[in-house]
Amino acid sequence: MGDIADITSGTTPLRANSKYYNDGIIPWVKTTDLNNGTLYETEEKVSKEAVEKTSLKILPKGTVLVAMYGGFRQIGRTALLGIDATINQALSALMCKSSVESSFVLAWLNCQVNYWKRLAASSRKDPNITGNEVANFPILIPPLEEQERICSVLQLWDSSIEKQSELIEKLKLRKRALMQQLLTGKKRLPGFSGEWKEVKLGDVFDERNETNRDDLPLLSITGDKGVIYQSDSDKRDISNDDKSKYKRICPNDIGYNTMRMWQGRSALSSIEGIVSPAYTIVTPQKNVDVRFMAMLIRQPRIVYDFWTHSQGLVSDTLNCKYPDFCQVKVRIPSKEEQTAIADMLYEFDKQIYIANEKLARLQSQKRGLMQQLLTGKKQIK
Repeated sequence: MGDIADITSGTTPLRANSKYYNDGIIPWVKTTDLNNGTLYETEEKVSKEAVEKTSLKILPKGTVLVAMYGGFRQIGRTALLGIDATINQALSALMCKSSVESSFVLAWLNCQVNYWKRLAASSRKDPNITGNEVANFPILIPPLEEQERICSVLQLWDSSIEKQSELIEKLKLRKRALMQQLLTGKKRLPGFSGEWKEVKLGDVFDERNETNRDDLPLLSITGDKGVIYQSDSDKRDISNDDKSKYKRICPNDIGYNTMRMWQGRSALSSIEGIVSPAYTIVTPQKNVDVRFMAMLIRQPRIVYDFWTHSQGLVSDTLNCKYPDFCQVKVRIPSKEEQTAIADMLYEFDKQIYIANEKLARLQSQKRGLMQQLLTGKKQIK
């Protein structure tokens, strides 16, 4: 890298000097700002005085940045400056020579993240990489014209990935808006006009409190993936060896975190297994569609009601046990209308799932292209 770029770093102006930060207008990049793409915004800005009185340098648009430390999650993260900016000392800045396309260097670095992490882990107690290691990092450089062709191809995939990501966000926004309308009765589906009735959750749910089922698989209740097998979770298994007190959960049960229900920590299960005693398991009665109810009890107003019904002096000790859960009141339509609403919202889930699958394919295709094009294994005619 040292052969094809001028390499420098930055600094952190003294935090105690408010003049360095108040009314700052010059972007100041930290590791947490890096996005592995083109960077246009920073969390913080510094003043002209900070640049004049410290070793900060204003780096030009087109400079490539790479994180040297900040923990394994940050090391090797990159960005290409889309603006003139300053940086802190945790970053290396590469100002490429005229024979090198900055976007090509960015793509190369993004393809070498695992190398950076191995390098950081191998040589010292605190994982980091040094400026010298960045300068000595090897890179394969084709002629400038081929660099530009490679970047053009990769940018096509970047554009498709960006559009697909935007589509997913639009689908999620549409679903959230529909949920707010349909789950409150503000919007009714065609063919339904019956009055909604107020019930207590104890009128439509029973508690399942079955233990001594360590023959069943261990499950994890997540906020974004629902109820999944612990073996499929990216979190470390911290469960007890003795699982005799772990609770059975079945398909169409709802599990919620007894001490976090006031934060909306609940999920509908489609599988059978056991979960930590820290969860309360409720099973629906025949007069409700559990899919509708699972979405309803995660709505902000209902979550607030769980907070008001939780017992405890401070947030860390609040708990919503089944008797407290039972007292929360909700308004619900007929079971037929519940099912129709759930069907419509679940259709959005299917669309979001399909869109996410397509996004994953595009990202996989791009990774494959990078491995082929950036190593010279495949050339663009």
